[in-house]
Order: sequence, then C-alpha cells, then structure tokens
Amino acid sequence: MSHHHHHSHHRPINASINKSFVIGIVLNALFVILEIGVGFYTNSLSLLSDAGHNLSDVGSLVISLFAFKLASIQPNTFFTYGYKKSTILATLVNAAFLFVSVGIMFWEAIGRLYHPQPIQSIPVAIVAGVGIIVNSISAFLFFKEKDKDINIRGAYLHLLADAMVSLGVVIGGIAIYFTQQFWLDAVISIVIGLIILVGTFQLLKDSVRLSLDGVPQNVRYEAVKETVKGLNGVADLHHIHVWAISTTENAMTAHLVVSNASTHEEILALKAAIKNELHHLNIHHITLEVEFERDICDGREC
Repeated sequence: MSHHHHHSHHRPINASINKSFVIGIVLNALFVILEIGVGFYTNSLSLLSDAGHNLSDVGSLVISLFAFKLASIQPNTFFTYGYKKSTILATLVNAAFLFVSVGIMFWEAIGRLYHPQPIQSIPVAIVAGVGIIVNSISAFLFFKEKDKDINIRGAYLHLLADAMVSLGVVIGGIAIYFTQQFWLDAVISIVIGLIILVGTFQLLKDSVRLSLDGVPQNVRYEAVKETVKGLNGVADLHHIHVWAISTTENAMTAHLVVSNASTHEEILALKAAIKNELHHLNIHHITLEVEFERDICDGREC
C-alpha cells in the first residue's frame, strides 16, 4: 500500500473582496438606519420589513467576512485543516437567520391584513428608491467573484434580491398613493418574504449539504470516477469520498487499483496525472491509497 496526498493551497480572501464586504456592510447599515426611521415615521410595514431584511443582510455580510478571516488562519495540531469550514457554517447560520426573519415578517404582515393602517406612501417610495441604488451598488461589488464561493454568491444574490424588493416597495408606494388601499402595504411585505424564501432555499440546501460533508455542487461525482478510470494504468477506483473543506476548497480520498505490472515510477506518473485531472474538476486536496489488482477479490480487498 502507498499513499499520495496533494495540497493545492489557495490564497485566502483577497483584498478586493475584503474591501467589498466592508463597503457593503457600511452602505447597508446606513440604509437600514434610514429605512427604520422613515418606516416608523410613515407607519409602513413594507419599509420596516425591508429594513429588517437589510439588517439581516448586514449581519450576513459581517458573519461571512469574519468566517473568511478565520479561514485564513494556519492549521494547527487541533484543527489540521485550520478554520476553513467556518465559511460553510457561516452560510448555514445566514440562511437559517433569514428564514427566522421572514417568519417574523409574515406574522406582522398577516396582522396588518386584518387591520390595515394608513401610511405616507410617497416618503416610502423615495426611501425604497434609495434602496435600489444602495443594493445595486453593493451587489455589483461581488459580481466578479460570485461564482467562486458560495458565501460570495449568497451575498450577491441577497443584495440583488434586495434591489428588486426595493423596486417592489416603490411600485407599492405609488399604487397606495393613487388608490389609498393601505392593505397593499401588508401584501407587499408578504411578496417580499416569498422572494427572500425562494432565494434563500437553495442557499440553505447547499450549506446543509456541505455541513454534512456531501459532495459539493461544483463537483460531479460520476465525472470524477469516469475521468480517473479512463486514464491508462488505472484498473479501478473505489471507496471514493468527496467533501468540502471550505466554501472554496474540496477534498477527496479514494482507493486506486493499478495493474500488477505497474512500476514505482509508473505509479508516481499516474498519481501526477490524476492530480492534474482532478484539479480541473474542482478537487484540491487528494489522498489516494494504491492497491494492486492481485489484492482485489470480487471487487473487495482480499
């Protein structure tokens, strides 16, 4: 038996993303203060609901930034992978927190449906218009990196959704101004909640899967098997386990079966080829246990 372990060390969160998080946190925190103030002044539940969601986004950005900082800490004897998995836990916490905030939003909105209250619709529409600008700018900060990390993707999608939600509040405010149908405020809050739920469900699903060491979404399990087994010198590949170390790095362990005639040099070359192929399939930490065909009986180790 022989073992091969490959580490492809990735740089931690870069300076531009770090700056994006800080700018996003500051912009949205200031906007939340504005929304809460105007929301209470105008008695607008839709504006307060949007403020609550934006506040949760600020919390999400802070948690994600903190997780990225933890992930850059070097491994030690207690945490041999470092704190990389904190990025996965951050995504899970953020998704769960969003579900709770939406539940509170629905509860308040249903109460307002039964007891509509008058609101000052024009100030609501103006503040929501500011929200479109703030959230669009914040989302743009994460656009380039959104496909590289689930946390960054989550931040981008939430901020983009917030911009659309603010657009809805603007439309609602104008509609209330012309119709004086104040129950529309509660309906808009429910629609906002449904939009958030749709955007959050996939994020929750992905974060739960990564937390349970499921195969990451950016790795195709069957493609890994087919690619390795298609290389010359590989007789079989089994006992395959693929999981995420963080939201950007994946790992794999497997038993590699080679022909009985394989030399040490051929095995080393084969390992290098496998390492290269798997890197292109988004697997960065690879451990292979080598077995010879003579050691396999009916698909099992003799």
